[in-house]
Amino acid sequence: MRKLVLSDEILLKIEKPARYTGGEVNGVMKKPEEVDIRFAMCFPDVYEIGMSHLGLQILYHMFNQRTDTWCERVFSPWTDLDEIMRQKKIPLFALESQNFVKDFDFLGITIQYEMCYTNILQILDLSQIPLYAKERGEEHPLVIGGGPCVLNPEPLAPFFDLFYIGEGEVSYPKLLDTYAEMKKRGESREEFLEAAAQIPGIYVPAFYDAEYNQDKTLASFGPNRPGVPERVSRQVLTDFTNAEYPKAPVVPFIKATQDRVTLEIQRGCIRGCRFCQAGMIYRPAREKNVELLKRQARDMLNSTGHEEISLSSLSSSDYSQLKELLEFLLEEYGGTGVNVSLPSLRIDAFSLQVMSRIQDVKKSSLTFAPEAGSQRLRDVINKGLTEEDILTGAKTAFQGGWNRVKLYFMLGLPAECEEDVRCIARLAQRIADEYYEIPKERRQGKVQVTISTSFFVPKPFTPFQWAPMASSQIYLDRVRTLREELREQTNHKSIKYNWHEADVAILEGFFARGDRRAADVLLRAYELGAMYDAWTEHFHPELWERAFADTGVDLDFYTLRTRQTQELLPWDFIDAGVKRTFLEKEWQRAKEGQITPNCRQSCSGCGAAGYKGGVCVESQS
Repeated sequence: MRKLVLSDEILLKIEKPARYTGGEVNGVMKKPEEVDIRFAMCFPDVYEIGMSHLGLQILYHMFNQRTDTWCERVFSPWTDLDEIMRQKKIPLFALESQNFVKDFDFLGITIQYEMCYTNILQILDLSQIPLYAKERGEEHPLVIGGGPCVLNPEPLAPFFDLFYIGEGEVSYPKLLDTYAEMKKRGESREEFLEAAAQIPGIYVPAFYDAEYNQDKTLASFGPNRPGVPERVSRQVLTDFTNAEYPKAPVVPFIKATQDRVTLEIQRGCIRGCRFCQAGMIYRPAREKNVELLKRQARDMLNSTGHEEISLSSLSSSDYSQLKELLEFLLEEYGGTGVNVSLPSLRIDAFSLQVMSRIQDVKKSSLTFAPEAGSQRLRDVINKGLTEEDILTGAKTAFQGGWNRVKLYFMLGLPAECEEDVRCIARLAQRIADEYYEIPKERRQGKVQVTISTSFFVPKPFTPFQWAPMASSQIYLDRVRTLREELREQTNHKSIKYNWHEADVAILEGFFARGDRRAADVLLRAYELGAMYDAWTEHFHPELWERAFADTGVDLDFYTLRTRQTQELLPWDFIDAGVKRTFLEKEWQRAKEGQITPNCRQSCSGCGAAGYKGGVCVESQS
């Protein structure tokens, strides 16, 4: 019988003790002596956030299908338990076996968001694993990172033994096979890393060196030993329909952030928004067969008891078989109390027709993302959405019984001016006007338009990777401008405005495009007490200000500076499938305000066709 690491006394002291006890429905239990590989799969945030992450569930299922591997889950202890573990020197442990992470073969960390970076150091620290990879010996786990943030792994490079760049279904089997074979032969950590570096998608940062110019830009980056590849290719799953997918996801004992079954209907996006990293790095867009999706929906709902199923995609309304899938779900589960959730819809007639079928009579709010208030700026970012589309969509929604709309925008986009900011308020006013054009007897009470603005953060492998960010003060000035303009609108009482913190966005931008020198700032901030920076109540900008001062790293150099297209960027050693020449062309088209058609309208020659899958081969089949 399993023995819990935490005593009853500790569990009674902390918030939500079920975060740490394991034993959930569909959790995988194996005998340690019957497997060759122990893999601790970590999400560096609190349990409820990590358990909502689809990628973790996919890899957990995939690894545990192997008879030689036992994959277990690890999450960041919340601050109350963190304090106790440090006081009592309790090492971090995995949920399933309750064994210490430091005794595993691998610690795999999913890196979804830059503001979780201090939590990565927390995980290593609490696990009693040396923070720097160079200080680890044969007795320590191999620390491997994956996820979208590793498209620029450099700010984390000193802390990781290796990174997996791309979609885990492709090269992980080869990596685990290689490790199992070398472990049986008694080969060393260094020998395994040398072998791993030859596997497509694996990057071993210790095998590469960076040098810098006097102006602080990157002078060179490359292997420091023979046989190591100059470039690392991002791995993309082309046979998406037949990929591993959990039939019986783990069901949390406590409510997760997304407490439902998630059905991934497609991967990638055809739209080509110039600010969107996911839309670029997950190319080509690939759909899953609708008959398979029906089986997966049945399996997961039957095995979990969840009462909601979410159809996951970057742009759900672009899935070509959406109508058939929804008709199946509504017919199969319409009378059983199972709800269907469909995020990432565009504001068009088809999407609204879909929403009207899956939402009940008391309609909840509709959420859309115009991203920019003016048509000029929407063309700059290649949003592919006109004001007529937005107003027609809003009118159709209001006529269909909705009276609440949420709109997401970004401030600080390239080429943005004050007029673009004011256009956000005016667009909200025009949307409210559409509601009051409906005869009074057909309205559902008062209209409510909620505007949310985030701050633009340029990301690697997007056409805006060369763009500067605005300063924190400029961001706040733009918030003020928008608030002033909103007060001038006739229906301002029907318009609510929320905005994100500028300091968090600036720091996210620093790590998104940082190099190895950013690691010094990260470590210093952690030493000063920074942790759970993604949580507003735990983010302390003064700690980061001191970390920059103590390390002598210039924040403005990384955030406010426009990069030249000929500059060597920290992530240029990665082949992400999307060609640099395409990104440069899109950067120029953005400056000229030119729209690029989506992938189904016309091929833009981005380079993703080299994978020979998805939308790139649709016309040939």
